Amino acid sequence: MARSDRLLTLVQHLRRHRRPVTADTLASELEVSVRTVYRDIALLTGNQVPIRGEAGIGYVLEPGFDLPPMMLTPDEIEAILVGMHFVRNRGDASLARAADDVVARVGAVLPPALRPVLFEGSLYAPAFEARIARESVDMGPLREAIRKGLRTTIDYADAHGKQTRRTIWPFALAYFDTVRVVVAWCEMREDFRNFRTDRISNMTLAERYPARRAKLLRRWQREQDHKCGQSRCGEGYVTD
Repeated sequence: MARSDRLLTLVQHLRRHRRPVTADTLASELEVSVRTVYRDIALLTGNQVPIRGEAGIGYVLEPGFDLPPMMLTPDEIEAILVGMHFVRNRGDASLARAADDVVARVGAVLPPALRPVLFEGSLYAPAFEARIARESVDMGPLREAIRKGLRTTIDYADAHGKQTRRTIWPFALAYFDTVRVVVAWCEMREDFRNFRTDRISNMTLAERYPARRAKLLRRWQREQDHKCGQSRCGEGYVTD
């Protein structure tokens, strides 16, 4: 690997880690010696790349540092392409439009030599034959509620058609072949519940709910890990 490519890859590896990562770990990921990692980090810091840390403790890339889009590698471009194909086929209407916008924006800043990788790529995530259950509410506001941590009131029908009004704290949205599922804390059940979006008939957003979205997600993930430990892994997305 050319040194310039290795330096770019090193920065990318640091970006993946939120906590300090040791030179040994970086050397293993890059398949180089620890001494090479030390030299490369010294070169990067000498060129104003904001890397903090020291030998024996670990290194972390400070927030706010980014690389220009034209520094994307062909593998990264293809990853974007496959992901946007999937979103276009499985996302709601506004998310599908956003996927097309992402591809257009990336293509606008790529150098000419890399544009064929994006616009003439041979990797696809084809549309499945199964149709997604039709939704009667706009998923855009629901995704906004998840991003902003907003309490949301919904009219919801269970598998037997029984209607209830729920106030939920939505924190995740799962995409399956035929349905989309909101993962949320339900105030009525006082527990985590999953709601199929095609069974939601009305939706109203309110104030922020009294919890951090990331904390709710971690609690929910721990519960799923516990269920898997008890051989009940398939229960994670059972809908209410």
